Amino acid sequence: MENLLFVMLAGPSQSGQSPYMSLIMMGLIIAVFYFFMIRPQVKRQKELKNFRSALKKGDKVITTGGIYGKITQLDEHTALIEVDSNVTLKIDKSAILRDPSDMETK
Repeated sequence: MENLLFVMLAGPSQSGQSPYMSLIMMGLIIAVFYFFMIRPQVKRQKELKNFRSALKKGDKVITTGGIYGKITQLDEHTALIEVDSNVTLKIDKSAILRDPSDMETK
């Protein structure tokens, strides 16, 4: 099994090419995927988690459904947001995406 994997990674041998060159190329491809795809996604998730944990009463937010509102009450897993006068919605905290001030242009 191990030999089959090595042969598949090495591909057809060319004259003068080291079999380790294929392994180095695979390593480079994995490194590129990590630094350009995986790492930024993990960073965004961490920032969103910190944003949600720092929410407080009176903050303006946008939900995943595109609803703009102001937080009137917070629990451990839910939030009550006011979207209009006398209109409040109870939503899950995980449905809160960001602060509308992030979208303001100068």
